Amino acid sequence: MSLVAPALESARVADRTRERARTLTPWLIGCCYALGAVAVTCRLWADPAARAQVGDVQDVNLFAWFMRYEATAIAHGRLPALATAALNPPHGVSLMWNTSLLLPGILLAPVTLLAGPQVTLTLVLTLGFAGSAASLYLVLRRWGASLTAAAIGGAVYGFSPALLNSGIGHYHLQFAVLPPLIIDALLRIVTGRGGAMRTGAWLGVLAAAQLFTGEELLSDTALAGLVLVVVLVASQPQGISVKARHAAIGVATGVAVMLVICGHALWEQFRGPLTERYTPRFTHYTSFLSAHPGVFVTPPGDLLFHTPASAAVAASYPGHMTEYLAYLGWPLLAVLVAAAIRYWRHPPVRVMAVTFAVLELLSLGGSYRVAGPFLPWHWLQGLPVFAELIPDRLAIFADGAAAAVLAFAVDRARQEARSADWRRGHLATAVAVLAVLPLIPLPYAVATPAPVPPGWQAAFARLHLAPGARVLVIPVPDNHFSQPMRWQAVTGEPASMIGGFFLGPNQAGQTKVSPGPAGTDAQYLDPLWTGKVPSVHRSLAQLRADVAYWHPAAVIDVLHRRSRLGPVLTALFGRPAFKVGRLLVWRP
Repeated sequence: MSLVAPALESARVADRTRERARTLTPWLIGCCYALGAVAVTCRLWADPAARAQVGDVQDVNLFAWFMRYEATAIAHGRLPALATAALNPPHGVSLMWNTSLLLPGILLAPVTLLAGPQVTLTLVLTLGFAGSAASLYLVLRRWGASLTAAAIGGAVYGFSPALLNSGIGHYHLQFAVLPPLIIDALLRIVTGRGGAMRTGAWLGVLAAAQLFTGEELLSDTALAGLVLVVVLVASQPQGISVKARHAAIGVATGVAVMLVICGHALWEQFRGPLTERYTPRFTHYTSFLSAHPGVFVTPPGDLLFHTPASAAVAASYPGHMTEYLAYLGWPLLAVLVAAAIRYWRHPPVRVMAVTFAVLELLSLGGSYRVAGPFLPWHWLQGLPVFAELIPDRLAIFADGAAAAVLAFAVDRARQEARSADWRRGHLATAVAVLAVLPLIPLPYAVATPAPVPPGWQAAFARLHLAPGARVLVIPVPDNHFSQPMRWQAVTGEPASMIGGFFLGPNQAGQTKVSPGPAGTDAQYLDPLWTGKVPSVHRSLAQLRADVAYWHPAAVIDVLHRRSRLGPVLTALFGRPAFKVGRLLVWRP
């Protein structure tokens, strides 16, 4: 008996050790994702309130404005209104037609109020990387991937070039935490692995959360999920456990739950006063924002492994670096092709490989520069919903499918190795790791956004404006000069600013960037403010008519040493009421 008891105790200790390791490993993987996210954003965290990513200052300023607007509403004990005249009075701006990050802005309102909107955006960026990686990791684990394979797959998706470059200024795309969970819920409904009502309700909650985070990404998720389900059914028409009634109940439940949560917001968007009329995108615009084949294999300069030549090619990409999303590199592409061929009979690999190929093909758009009518998007781009999508952003979902192919292929190779040579399993893992090394990102390059002009808050304290009083700031904010929106976001002043950089309906109801007279006047006044010759001309009569239309309570000119605005502003408003710091202030 003295020999048996120690052996039994040793076995129990070993079991407890293995159980503890299984419990702690997922947390360790999550910590690794978090450290990776901090590494990518470390230069921002060095001074989070005063640093932003280099490359898309206009969009960063827009998102900072939305963070301030949403936090201000929460500070007043209410939810943000879905249409507001805090920008572009008297018409205002629709949050639903713009990338307002409504849900993250509400949840992180305390951070904005305490530390400022730029800190909130840096936090969103960091959570986007770590959360997206963890999200796909959890989904892969649910569908049978091992810890190691799921960890690699999550890293490929969460830190992919598609999310890295989206994060330059498109926070609503970079925060891709919910799409894997949405597609997972959809697959569980379709395959009968989850209760129709319960899983359907969860699907509806996730879809609603994504709608209030990024409506475009929800549309892309629906398209990617549809592609995956079609491929899944076509791949195994006899063997897959598809229960039509079960699937219909689950999807209907999800739609119902989503409409209960989002019904008012969607009604406001499509039937409210700022509704935008559906207009198909022009073919040349779609091709402009489509992935070009060279992007798949040309590494940009924000990855660790690149050459000066490849970085120069990427920097000259016509769609801007925020749209340089399709890069995966020759090593990973070769491994994906080899894995698809080698494990074609393994259903998870086959389904995800075909889904990956279809999504990448769709991301090419309908570009005449590639194959024109031979591409599927050429025939889809005129349809409702499809016409409003930007095809190259499907690369985000293609990267998720690629991560799944890699994870399932690694596991399949390791399973085969157990009955052959154990070294083959380690070799498969090593090959997968080597294939994704070219995707290692560098920390974001950062810059300091335009600081608040001296005298800004002192001017508003002296003006004593009524709540909601409209203020005309020069430079007039538009898609070329969004700095005044940042000043408003940082300080909360003014309460209502004329003009702005946003999407809104023109007089015909068509979607335009910075529509209305403010956008037109900005094209004349802002170049004068910088000392340049405007490309358009506005007469004093036209400017006076616009000022009468806005009826501003104050006009503020942020002095610029090259400005040629003096005679124009004097003719419009006479002598300024006062000067403070770098501001000239009028009371019209």
